[in-house]
Amino acid sequence: MLLFITGLIISGITAFPLLVELRILTNLLGVDSAQGPDGYTGLTFWILTVQHGLEQTYAIYPWLAYGTDWLAFGHIVIAMFFVGPLINPPSGRAVIYSGIAACLGVIPLALICGPIRGIPLYWRLIDCSFGVFGILPLIYSLRLIRRIEQTSTATS
Repeated sequence: MLLFITGLIISGITAFPLLVELRILTNLLGVDSAQGPDGYTGLTFWILTVQHGLEQTYAIYPWLAYGTDWLAFGHIVIAMFFVGPLINPPSGRAVIYSGIAACLGVIPLALICGPIRGIPLYWRLIDCSFGVFGILPLIYSLRLIRRIEQTSTATS
């Protein structure tokens, strides 16, 4: 459960400084971001496309970044809901089931909305992986809750 909470918080915090992170990434890759994405392919093309899109958008409509601020905040708030199951696992079964449903929902969202928004397939698959990997600690948590309940029933 702690792994799931940590993942949500990290993904939330990293959604605040998107442009700064992209600039750092292009520097680490040794890519000249001033030239733009033309002349590049694959992941480098995509990173530069996103960076230039954010630079242009923030320059003209800086208030649009407020939407990703809310996305970031939403991840952190969702993480708070999983503190209950961390502290008292048997009482948090409904929260865990909701988390599992959300993880499953990531896959159709990425596969349906991604092409509509022009997101490359490899990036949609990365997005899907959040649901696939996110569901694993939740399923494990449900198994642990069952063990706790069986142990408490056996000792009663």
